[in-house]
Amino acid sequence: MTSRTRAKICGITRPQDLQAVIAAGADAIGFVFYAKSPRYIAPEAAAALIAAVPAYITTVGLFVNASPDEVREVVRIAPVSMLQFHGDETPEQCRSAAEAVSRPFMRAIRVGPDMTAADLLKYDESYRAAGPLFAGLLLDALVDGYGGGGKVFDWSLIPKELAPRVVLSGGLSAQNVTEAVLQVRPHAVDVSSGVELSKGIKDPAKITAFVRAVCLADAQRNT
Repeated sequence: MTSRTRAKICGITRPQDLQAVIAAGADAIGFVFYAKSPRYIAPEAAAALIAAVPAYITTVGLFVNASPDEVREVVRIAPVSMLQFHGDETPEQCRSAAEAVSRPFMRAIRVGPDMTAADLLKYDESYRAAGPLFAGLLLDALVDGYGGGGKVFDWSLIPKELAPRVVLSGGLSAQNVTEAVLQVRPHAVDVSSGVELSKGIKDPAKITAFVRAVCLADAQRNT
């Protein structure tokens, strides 16, 4: 059976970057609703971009320690199809926010050098127990701040039984994503800084190269 790795481009702030992501064939587009991020986008601006997204491309809203009311207000304005929590949210907090807007959610886990495969399995188990809106873990590198650090973590920490369900993030680019897909075999990959000219400003050529590198990995896997 052939398999295909999904690609998500996160931190979109401009119409031209959105069009580059769509043209490249990415599966998901991320909008950062964390005001301290250099990739922050106001809900009103995100709403205008979401209106231009074709069917069958997932729009994802990234939140950091937002209350259910805050998430509800953002989604009311910018109707993303999925939530992504990048802060210190507990399973119960994620569930409450997701239930408030009837959206599935991803939980980002920042993987540090002291983390083990057993830890990742425990995270998956605890958030899965939060209810049916949990869609999976996004594994990112442990850096200062919340995401977009451009750092790679040790992929060998990811248990093989968990890998097919996770979104792999952290320091990915066109230069290393083929290797990442072949080694980890995740459900999807997520990139932000690796396709940028500067923080919040994407490079169309890098976006295209990234998606092509993911496709190359899939072609090698399916040979």
